[in-house]
Amino acid sequence: MPRVTLTNSFIKNLSPLPGKQRTEWVCDQQPGLFLEARQGSTTGTWYYRYKDSNKQTRYARIGDSDSVTIPEARARAKQLRAEVMLGSDPSGAAKKQRAVCTFSEYFENDYLPFIKQTKRSYRDDENRVRQHLIAEFGNLPLNKISSKQISDLHLRLKQSGLKGATCDHHLRILKTMFARAVRLEIIADNPASRVQLFREPNLVENNLTDEQLQRFIHVLRSHKNRTACHVILLLLGTGARLSEGLTGTWENINLDKRTWKIEASISKNKKVRYVPLNDSAIETLNMIQPDKEKRIGYLFLNPKTGKRLAGVHGAFKKIREEAGIPFFRIHDTRHLYASFLVESGRTLYETQLALGHSSPFVTQRYAHLSQSSLLAASDAASQRILAASPKFLPAALPADAPLAP
Repeated sequence: MPRVTLTNSFIKNLSPLPGKQRTEWVCDQQPGLFLEARQGSTTGTWYYRYKDSNKQTRYARIGDSDSVTIPEARARAKQLRAEVMLGSDPSGAAKKQRAVCTFSEYFENDYLPFIKQTKRSYRDDENRVRQHLIAEFGNLPLNKISSKQISDLHLRLKQSGLKGATCDHHLRILKTMFARAVRLEIIADNPASRVQLFREPNLVENNLTDEQLQRFIHVLRSHKNRTACHVILLLLGTGARLSEGLTGTWENINLDKRTWKIEASISKNKKVRYVPLNDSAIETLNMIQPDKEKRIGYLFLNPKTGKRLAGVHGAFKKIREEAGIPFFRIHDTRHLYASFLVESGRTLYETQLALGHSSPFVTQRYAHLSQSSLLAASDAASQRILAASPKFLPAALPADAPLAP
């Protein structure tokens, strides 16, 4: 290991000692820094040599001599020397970085098993990851995925025709995935955290006119698929979600207290809530099972198998077409119920509790529907003001005052 004063001309003519396959040319101005020369190569490689906490000799690669100048190599070696003195292990950290799992490995071995236990809608996330994200990042180590790559994908998804809200859903998945990887100390930084969402509005409200609602109710009370009609009538009368209706049981129905208990295992926000049962909902429950002695198990059973009803989407499509409202979705029954509450003067807070929203911000989408009740409230204030105001009579006009033309 000859010690030399490294110069640009020396590096330009770099070669190992005669008869050697490789030679380490040690810098005489920076401890630990050396330039490796190999037979058959005109480019050398900068290294910093040091001893770790166990007194084992380690090597940290700095770069090639054609891309890293002598001053840059000395400065980097000086920095590495300071890190080692503070207890760091540069080569160990580099090996750890190289050992980071790929995006696909992380998703399959950690993230997917995690969301299967914690997220009811994990299948939706899984489909999005497999369809778009693995195709883009699958073979890349987690620590090699940059913010720019994520931003570019986010934009390409939008350019492919996906709605902004859908593109944002993919980005939110990435933000969550990388955030978990940071917490598990797989990576040090979340590259998705610096990518901005499009935040395009994606709220669809399919409310019905009085005439459309009348046709809809008529079909629900006369259509031959009575089980499906009972499901929709109960959702319309309670604002419950379809999943809550299909998994609801008679044991959680209390007609004396007029409440329907939604278990935490079923509720979207994973909290127990109690849905008030109005006259319409109670009427529907009596139609579902008139015999009180038979009110056990699930509310809705498949009439052919006797097992819990799995879904009503096929029947609902026929029902809405017969009612002349092909645009209406099952989840719109929940929005329609909310509009009934707000338009009748109930507060957004009351609506939030009735729907089981975990945050008032979700209920804010119905704020515009409360304008009529706000106007009525404003009129009440106006009446108080006018009632307290003195009544002024117009002054009598002089007898010789000219008449207006």
